[in-house]
Amino acid sequence: MAKKVKDYYDLVHAEDLSRRLQTVTDKFDAQHFISLVESELEALEFTQRQELLAKSIKECLPFSYADSLKVFEQILGPELEGGLGMFSEGYWLWPIGKYVELYGGQEFELSAAFSKELTKRFTGEFSMRPLLANYPKATMDLLLEWSRDENMRVRRLASECMRIRLPWAKKQTVVLDYFDEFTTILRNLKDDADKSIQKSVANNLNDLYKEDPEKFECIIQAWQEEELSPSCAWIIKHASRTKNKAEK
Repeated sequence: MAKKVKDYYDLVHAEDLSRRLQTVTDKFDAQHFISLVESELEALEFTQRQELLAKSIKECLPFSYADSLKVFEQILGPELEGGLGMFSEGYWLWPIGKYVELYGGQEFELSAAFSKELTKRFTGEFSMRPLLANYPKATMDLLLEWSRDENMRVRRLASECMRIRLPWAKKQTVVLDYFDEFTTILRNLKDDADKSIQKSVANNLNDLYKEDPEKFECIIQAWQEEELSPSCAWIIKHASRTKNKAEK
């Protein structure tokens, strides 16, 4: 039987994460950290495991939010190359992203900057979601900038962060209030050659169709008035899967 996602975040993972933190600060109470997670972790489901790990880090790292991020920056490691590896190589960083998600929602500049670095090694859409909820205009403006970034993982984050029905996250419709920015971000990415970005844009549009079919058609029809790149043609096809099922 295939290993469940939650099972990657077991006591072995907690011990490894603890060692990584210990290597950069002797203020991290590794013994207490393990005592907080060892009796509960493997009885929990995926999201609850992430929350327990993140909350336990906070209890065992006696720093401010800003100084905690400085610690995390030291364990991020090198940037991943290409568009793959976020879950196969960077998966161990999920509790760090959960920490930012839980405790950084009121720290726009700090959390956004860290999420940009995190996504180069793992993925940053979950840590960005509270910022999108709390600072929608500033976040959408930043995502516009990121949609033109030279780093493909940052470009992907610009799309993935604003998905209405992002898996493992609460539904968030704030992008409908910033539809011009939303449309521009996806337009900036519709011809991107990276497959992970294409999938993100298509999933974004598929989510949009479920929420507001008219807005979905507005974007698709505008794109179809131009000569379609292979990337954009693939995105439209993949984005239309829920629509096509509904029309059968």
